[in-house]
Amino acid sequence: MDQPRFVISAAEAESMAQSLGLPSVLHLLPALVQPAQELARPPISNYHVGAVGLGSDGRVFLGVNLEFPGFPLNQSVHAEQFLLTNLAVHRCPGIVALAVSAAPCGHCRQFLQELRNSSSLQLLITSEHPNLSPSALNQNLENSLPFKPLSEFLTSPFGPSDLLAEDSPLLLETHQNGLSLIGGEDDIHQSAENHAISRNGVTKGFDLDGEHKNLSNGFCHDSGKKDALLRIAALEAANLSHAPYSNCPSGVALMDCEGKVYRGSYIESAAYNPSLPPVQAALVGYIAGGGGGYERIVAAVLVEKVGAKVTHEDIARLFVKKISPKCEFRVFHCHSI
Repeated sequence: MDQPRFVISAAEAESMAQSLGLPSVLHLLPALVQPAQELARPPISNYHVGAVGLGSDGRVFLGVNLEFPGFPLNQSVHAEQFLLTNLAVHRCPGIVALAVSAAPCGHCRQFLQELRNSSSLQLLITSEHPNLSPSALNQNLENSLPFKPLSEFLTSPFGPSDLLAEDSPLLLETHQNGLSLIGGEDDIHQSAENHAISRNGVTKGFDLDGEHKNLSNGFCHDSGKKDALLRIAALEAANLSHAPYSNCPSGVALMDCEGKVYRGSYIESAAYNPSLPPVQAALVGYIAGGGGGYERIVAAVLVEKVGAKVTHEDIARLFVKKISPKCEFRVFHCHSI
């Protein structure tokens, strides 16, 4: 059975639009919202939200809402947060437009505000336009699609420009936080030199112990290599973290039972509360990377600054143990170079 896909290449998106008789990839976005909704994981509310965005590089990205049994709903990941984190994990430098199944809540409107030129970001709410089927879309001109700028959804906004210098990197822009692990970093890189993190934040799997290779909570027979891969990925995530308000970047890396590693970066919002913790961001990377059920996660590493004013250790430890009880969780500290 094919894995759900959360990223569509620019060439394939063009081909899909043509095969549906649509005049552009922009018209494809609302056509993909319902399929995206089916990938959502909301076991508490059973309310499925799907978001589909067109990246500035031509790729199309999907986002869905995630809820986690046993945790308060404020620990959920909203579909728009998933979407932007998906872009960040796959190093897409910007987003042009997005279609979403329901109007973004205030939380998500504020999260979108973290983008450069966010007020001009184009949004289309498919629930307000139920006749936007592919057959109807291919009869419309591109400029007739009912997109509206974010400025119409979030008036008199408060955002990065109120707190940061004009040249500060914003969400999806290049970040390099200049962090280094405390102790033994050369040994770490040497032990994992053949397993560099790929552009989409996922390493190729390496062989697990044969007895445990296909088990949900198997383990790596080479624990040193496993630890090295996770620390490298979590450090990279911390270095890519958007945390300009607290100056406390952090990252989480997860490993599944096939030895694949997925990472996610802490993402802050100028309004603070819509900030996305690194463990949830890593779970977005895991799901978007085809990771499957949470029980397949066998190891997790958090990297954050030593003595940070904002620490994710306790909540991340609880989170990981709740979704995958046998998962090994470790914390490593870093400092600015």
